Amino acid sequence: MKSPASISLGQVSLRFAIVSSCPDVWGGSEELWAGTALFLAGNGHRIHIFKTNIDPQHPRIIQLRTAGCTITDLAQELTLPNRLANRFLPYHRQYTPRKVGQQTLRQALERLQPQLTVIAQGSNFDGTCFAEVCRTQRLPFVLLCQKAADIFFPPWHERTAAQQAYRAARGQYFVSRHNLELTQCQLGMLLPDAAVVWNPFNVPFDGETPAPEPGPDGLVQLACVARLEVLDKGLDILLQVLGQEKWRARPLHVTFFGRGGDQRALEDMARLLQLESRITFAGHVADVPGIWRTHQALVLPSRHEGLPLALVEAMLCGRVAIATNAGGMAEMLRDNETGFLAAAATVEALDQAMERAWTQRGRWAQLGRQAAAHARATVPQDAAARFGRELLRLVSHKQPVI
Repeated sequence: MKSPASISLGQVSLRFAIVSSCPDVWGGSEELWAGTALFLAGNGHRIHIFKTNIDPQHPRIIQLRTAGCTITDLAQELTLPNRLANRFLPYHRQYTPRKVGQQTLRQALERLQPQLTVIAQGSNFDGTCFAEVCRTQRLPFVLLCQKAADIFFPPWHERTAAQQAYRAARGQYFVSRHNLELTQCQLGMLLPDAAVVWNPFNVPFDGETPAPEPGPDGLVQLACVARLEVLDKGLDILLQVLGQEKWRARPLHVTFFGRGGDQRALEDMARLLQLESRITFAGHVADVPGIWRTHQALVLPSRHEGLPLALVEAMLCGRVAIATNAGGMAEMLRDNETGFLAAAATVEALDQAMERAWTQRGRWAQLGRQAAAHARATVPQDAAARFGRELLRLVSHKQPVI
C-alpha cells in the first residue's frame, strides 16, 4: 500500500473521503459533513463521499455532485454467490449488507488513498465499523458524532473495536459537551483530542422575526420540529401532556413538522387521546423561517439528542423554546431566560415546564429576543467552513482552530 504523497496545502489538491452512517435518504445529522464537503470542494480539494441509501434526485446529492464530489452508495444488495455461500457459512461469517458495504469502502479507500477520512455518525457508535476499515488500512481518519444516548453503549461484542476506533482517530468531534462526556463514560476512556463543533443552520443568522399574534380566541400555536421517532424525540410524551384535561381546556394547538417511521403510531395515539382537533402532522417543511412566521414557540420533548438544529434555528428566529434536558439542550437554552427547560423527558417534567411557559406567555416576545441574541453570540455563522478548516489543519499538523 502506497503512503500518501507529501503535501503543501497552498499548492496541492487534497483527497478527502467522507463516510456517512445515516441509514436514511437524508438526515439533519448530515448537514455538517455536506456543508464541509462543499467548502472543501470549493477550495479545490477532491471529495469522495460514501453513503447508504442514496437518492440521486435529493437536492443535497445533486448539489454535492454539481460541486464535483463523487458519491458511492454503500447500501448494496447481496449477490447470488453471497446468498448461496451464506447457506454453508456459520452465522458470524455470513455475508450481510453491512459487511458488503465495508468491503466496498475498503476497496475504494485502498484505491483513493485519501489524506483524511471523516466518519460521520448519526450517533456515537454507528460508524465504528467504517472507522475499523480505515484503522486496519492505516489511513488517517476522524470521528464526527451527532448524538449520544445514555441507554446505548457499544454492543459487548464490538466494544473493543469501538475503543480502538476512538483511540486511533486523529480527532473526535461532538455537537455538545454532554455527548462528549457521555461517550467517554461509555468507552471507559478519556478522549484528550476531542472537541465540540457546531452544525450549520438553515435560517438567516440575523433572521429574527416578530412572533405572530395569538389567533381567534387567543389560540397559541406551538411547533414541534423533529423526526417522528419516539425513541429519540419523545413525541409520545408531548401527546400525553396534551391529553390532560387542563391542556384540553386551553386555547393551544401543536403542529408536528417532520417525517418518520412512528407517524402512524403517533396518529393512533392522538386518536385514542382525542387530540385530532388539537394537533396537526404537517410533514417535512423546507422553509424553516416560514414555520416561525406562524408559530409562537418551539416544543421539543426529546429523550436523546446531540444539539438539535430545531432549537438553534428557533432561537435565531426569535422564538422561545420549551425543551427537555436531553443532550446539549441545557448548553444552549437558559431556563427562564431564553426558554423553559424540563428537568427530564417525562410527562411530569414536561408538563411542569409547559405550565411555567404558559403562565409566562406574556413574556415570550421578550424571551424570544433574548434567545436570538444569545444564539448569535454563541453559534458561529460559518460552522461548515470552520469544520473544513479544522480538517485542513489536521492534514497540515497545525494548531487547533476549533
